Amino acid sequence: MTMFDMTPLFRTTIGFDQLAQTLNAINARQDSSASYPPYDIIMDGSDNYRITMSVAGLAPPDLTIEVYENKLSISGKKEKTDAHGEFLHRGIAEHDFKTDFQLADHVEVAGANLSEGLLTIDLVRNVPEALKPTHIEIKTSSPPGLIGKAKKLLSDKSPKVA
Repeated sequence: MTMFDMTPLFRTTIGFDQLAQTLNAINARQDSSASYPPYDIIMDGSDNYRITMSVAGLAPPDLTIEVYENKLSISGKKEKTDAHGEFLHRGIAEHDFKTDFQLADHVEVAGANLSEGLLTIDLVRNVPEALKPTHIEIKTSSPPGLIGKAKKLLSDKSPKVA
């Protein structure tokens, strides 16, 4: 098992403790079922994402999508039905699954769609205006605050010639 030493990264970052926990959880995850069902993650621009998951044979009632504390959980449970005949080959998987995705702050599920055996989940990052970068104008004049008060104090203390 490969472990990452995150010490150099955390010397210059503040508030990213959860990142180390996430990386450790990924390292610890050696589950073979993590590859089923197959999925793609696509980034469209900087704030839009799409997860496309192959869920052949499942219908919307068989699928559950939940978001809780920045974790997107997708699970599928197919009701067992009696086959009409005997299977000579069974290549379409029908076992239950649960797949979790860790979402960054302010990433929300915009919608989900099931079409032709592909489940697509659209995600969007909605950063509040208060958290977006703001431009600070740089002025070239002396600020009226502390420097102006300091000049006045110095002029008041200087000896006056009569």
